Amino acid sequence: MRRVLITGASSGIGKQLAQDYAAEGWEVTACARDGVKLDAVAATSPLISPLLFDITHLQETRRALQGRQADLVILCAGTCEYLDDGVVEAEKVARVMNTNFIGPVNCLDALLPGLAPGSRVALVGSTACLLPFSRSEAYGASKAALAFFARSLAVDLTQRQISVSLIQPGFVDTPLTSRNDFPMPMMITVAQASQYIRKKLAKGTSEIAFPPLFAFVLKAASLLPVSLQKWLCRKMVR
Repeated sequence: MRRVLITGASSGIGKQLAQDYAAEGWEVTACARDGVKLDAVAATSPLISPLLFDITHLQETRRALQGRQADLVILCAGTCEYLDDGVVEAEKVARVMNTNFIGPVNCLDALLPGLAPGSRVALVGSTACLLPFSRSEAYGASKAALAFFARSLAVDLTQRQISVSLIQPGFVDTPLTSRNDFPMPMMITVAQASQYIRKKLAKGTSEIAFPPLFAFVLKAASLLPVSLQKWLCRKMVR
């Protein structure tokens, strides 16, 4: 039986992925730090096993994950906090970086020694890191760091025959995006996101950005001179 380990599995994309992989017959280890929500997800299928820990705590993560084996690892846990009016709040930035970047690093520290050749690691970033969007200093920086880390790691893990995929969604209707107070074009459902991710991972795709049109527009804009990128992002501010 194929095995998948998913972090951030108590809500949003991670929850949908856990349920969809279980429906396909995978043995799912669903990881999160909210025990109540995690148990609710596990109750939906006998193939889902809950694993409660906080990925931002290295020793706790090591205790939870060391020795765990999986054919596929999807590091999906994430958070978002915005900086308003250019005011830099170090605590906010630290919280976002710890969850979105250091958290996945902690998981890989614990998991990689036990992964066998042929396994795959998928890190969930965001298309938000492609342009300097207003208020997104912390979130965009965390996802940009994760993108570079994933691409560099892919180079170094080639010798171990472990594949790395970088997943960069656009707007997905989740509890996290429901807090946003601005327009979110081309938003898709978690079911659509899960279907796209699972299809591309099954094909061994290394770079997964969606929805396709939204990702194409942002990638094209990211090729413009930085001065034009900044101008575009200023025009988007209300």
